[in-house]
Amino acid sequence: MAKRFFDYKEKQLEAQAGLTAEKAAQYAAHTERLEQRVRVLERIATDRGSDIAGEIDRLRDQPLN
Repeated sequence: MAKRFFDYKEKQLEAQAGLTAEKAAQYAAHTERLEQRVRVLERIATDRGSDIAGEIDRLRDQPLN
């Protein structure tokens, strides 16, 4: 009787481990997608920031009419 119980518990733990591994893989993939998006946003912010700074400097140098 005890052997059947432990066999059942072992199978239950194996199934749970499989689900946990699958969730971990999904979270890792989601995290990678988010990191890629952040890299793109950082690149946009950096590129746009230098363009905006240059435009502000040019506007400051223009005489007022």
